Amino acid sequence: MTASRPVVRLKPKTDPRRIRFGFPWVYANELVTDRRTKAMAPGSVATLEDADRKPLATVTVNSGSKIIARVLDSNPDARVDADWLKAKIASALDLRERLYDAPFYRLVHAEGDGLPGLIIDRFGDTLVIQPNASWVERLENDLCAALVAVMKPGTIIKNAGGRTRALEGLSDEGGVLLGEAPALVPVPMNGATYFADVMGGQKTGLFFDQRPNHAFVQRIAKGTDVLDVFSHVGGFSLAAMAGGAKSAIAVDGSKTALQLAEKGAEAARVAREYRTIEGDAFDVMASLSEERRVFGTVICDPPAFAPSKNALDAGLRAYEKVARLSARLVEPGGTLTLCSCSHAADLAKFRAACIRGIGRAGRRAQILRTGFAGPDHPQHPQLAESGYLKSITFRMVG
Repeated sequence: MTASRPVVRLKPKTDPRRIRFGFPWVYANELVTDRRTKAMAPGSVATLEDADRKPLATVTVNSGSKIIARVLDSNPDARVDADWLKAKIASALDLRERLYDAPFYRLVHAEGDGLPGLIIDRFGDTLVIQPNASWVERLENDLCAALVAVMKPGTIIKNAGGRTRALEGLSDEGGVLLGEAPALVPVPMNGATYFADVMGGQKTGLFFDQRPNHAFVQRIAKGTDVLDVFSHVGGFSLAAMAGGAKSAIAVDGSKTALQLAEKGAEAARVAREYRTIEGDAFDVMASLSEERRVFGTVICDPPAFAPSKNALDAGLRAYEKVARLSARLVEPGGTLTLCSCSHAADLAKFRAACIRGIGRAGRRAQILRTGFAGPDHPQHPQLAESGYLKSITFRMVG
C-alpha cells in the first residue's frame, strides 16, 4: 500500500465485487464515514478496502458528495501524479488520433476514459477542460503540465459552469489557464464549418457528440427543406446544407448561438437559403403548424429535460410534447429525428415517449435508425450515465 495515504473502507454489507468488476463509484451509504473520513479534504486520494480490509482500488474521496468515492485506478497502490495523468492523456489521445484526421473532438470523456469527472474537448490548438470532480480541481496544475507534456497546446481554458460542480461543492470560477483565449474557433465537421465560442458558449462551446447523427441526417436531407429545432450553433442544419439540402431554418432561444449558426452558413455560402428564428421552441413549432408549414427533414435536439431521476416523469412528458408538435411539421415520406441527452431517460423510455407523441399527432412512422454519441465519447461498460445520448430517426408514412 502507498505509504502515508489514507484508507477508506466499505461497510460490511456492501458487496465489493461490484468494484472488483469495474464499477467506478461508491455511494455515501456504502462507505464507513467516521470522523477521519469526514475530515479528509475533498478530492483526497485514498486506498479503498473492503470490509475485511483487503485493498480494492485507488479512489478519490469527497465526503460532501453523494458519490463519496470515485475509482481512479484498479491498482490499490497506484500513485496519482503528473506521470499518471500523462499516461491517461496519452492513451486518450491515441484513440482519438486513430478515429479522426483533424484535431477537433472530445479528448477525455470522464469515466469512459478512466478520468472520473473530467471532460476535455479539443479545438485544434485549444483545449477546454471541465473539472467536474474535486480531485481534478486539486490536481489542476499537474493536469495542465500533463497536457502540455503530451500535446503542447497553445491555450488551455477552464470551463467551470457545469451543474455537477455545484454537487461537488466546487465554485463556478473558470478562466484561461494557459495562453490566450481565441475569439471564435472554426471547427470543420461533416463538410460544414461550425464556430465555437470556447469562452462564452454552452458547455465547452460545441457539441462533438452528435457528429455521427449529423452525418446520417446529412445523407437523408439531400434535396429537402430542413427544420432544425433547438439548433444551438446549427449542428444538424449546417450539416444538412453541406450535404445538399435545399433550405434550412434553425430555431433556438439563444440569439448568440443563432448568430454563430448564421456565421457557419456564410462560411458555407448558403446564407440565402439559411434562416434563423429566435424564440421558444414549443411556441415556434406551434406557430409553424398553424401556418401549415411542412418540411422534408425535421430535427429536435433539446437540452436535458430529465437531468435526474426526480425529473424523469416531467422530462418524458416534455419529450412526448416535442414529438407531438414536431411530427405535425413533417411532410409525408419525410423524416423526424428526435434526440435526448438525459441519462435518466434510457433509450426504451425515450423511444416510448417519442412514439406516444407521434401517435397523438395523428401520424404513423417507421424507425429508420437509432444513434448514439460518437466514439470520442466512449461509454464505461458499467456506467449507464456515460451513454447518455440517444437519437432516433423516424420516417413518416401516414
